[in-house]
Amino acid sequence: MNKMTTAERRGYQMICDATGSMMVVACDQRGGMRTLLASTPEEQAKISNEALGKTKYDITRYLAAEAGCVLVDPICAVPGIIDEGVVPRDTGLLVGLDASGWETSAQGYRISTMVEGITARKVRELGATGGKIMIYLRSDIPEANTANLATLRAVISDFAREDLFLVVEFLTYQLENESKEAYQQKIPQLIQQGCQACIDCGAKVLKIPYPGSEDACAGVTAICGDIPWAVLSAGVDHATFLQQVDISLRNGASGVIAGRSLWKDCISLDRNISREKLPSVAVSRLRDIQQLLVKYRKPRAIA
Repeated sequence: MNKMTTAERRGYQMICDATGSMMVVACDQRGGMRTLLASTPEEQAKISNEALGKTKYDITRYLAAEAGCVLVDPICAVPGIIDEGVVPRDTGLLVGLDASGWETSAQGYRISTMVEGITARKVRELGATGGKIMIYLRSDIPEANTANLATLRAVISDFAREDLFLVVEFLTYQLENESKEAYQQKIPQLIQQGCQACIDCGAKVLKIPYPGSEDACAGVTAICGDIPWAVLSAGVDHATFLQQVDISLRNGASGVIAGRSLWKDCISLDRNISREKLPSVAVSRLRDIQQLLVKYRKPRAIA
């Protein structure tokens, strides 16, 4: 298995809470966050990166400070989130490398792109605990993944040279000519095989979609061995996500990296609304997740 260096292990510790489990609040979205803040494409296009950055500041100040770590993008949130004293000294900081959206190949496959100029060295210069890369995978179609896995290997090598902590995330997706039912039946297999593909590239910590069931979560844990994996929220409602977290933790997950399920209905371009809802509604949801982390707390070896 892929073993962490001492520096990487320290980075991992810094994104975990007192239970030793990953508890990261994700707000690295750009396009997705704009759709929550405005209802039409025209209104969304008017939202500046500065305005998005202020929204991420509020999420960090009222929510991530209670969690242990925040995941932000390198366009809107850094270095200001540090320079302006938004991130508490004991809150970890991950910077996402992936660009917003994706390119589409001639065959209809999603091609992941990275933010230009954001290397491991740059992430370190931004004062972050580590980085996060997200790629799209269809593990049942090898040719769909060639470019994305090459990108992943290059980024993992870059972070290894810098000896900097890196979280690897992948998402699956439905093909244009594929029915929803056929795709959903494949999800457990796609996620398990996607985990294996990322591990084969050198991933040491994974952020993945909910695998779909008790057995599928246990299958992911068997594939990962000592490699920690966290479940992401994918924007589902809070009650649904709590069930997914419960099943994931019960079957070997090492924590949670959650975004929209915590704060999607708590943010607004009117920051007074955000400042009212984030410390009440969103923090309450966070506490629900933290109770599950305490419930399933168990020592485990970290690779």
